[in-house]
Amino acid sequence: MENYILQITRQALLLVLIVSAPPVMASLVVGLMLSVFQATTQIQEQTLTFVPKLIAVFVSLVIAGPWIGGQLLAFTRLLFEGFPEFF
Repeated sequence: MENYILQITRQALLLVLIVSAPPVMASLVVGLMLSVFQATTQIQEQTLTFVPKLIAVFVSLVIAGPWIGGQLLAFTRLLFEGFPEFF
C-alpha cells in the first residue's frame, strides 16, 4: 500500500511537470524576446511584458489543451483502475 502511494505520488509530480511545460516554456520564450527588445530600445516599462506573456500562455493552452486533457484523463483512469485492489 505504501509503495503504491509513493509510486502514484511520483507519477503525479512528473505529470505536473510535463503538463505545465508548454505554458511555462511559452511564457519563458516571450519574456526573453521582450527582455531583449526592452534592452535594445531602452524601454523600462514593467507592464509591457504582461499582456504578450498572457496571450502566449493562452495560445499555448489552446494548442496543447487536448494533449494536456488526455494526459490528465489517462492518469485519472490509472488511479481509478488501481484503487479497488487496495480495499
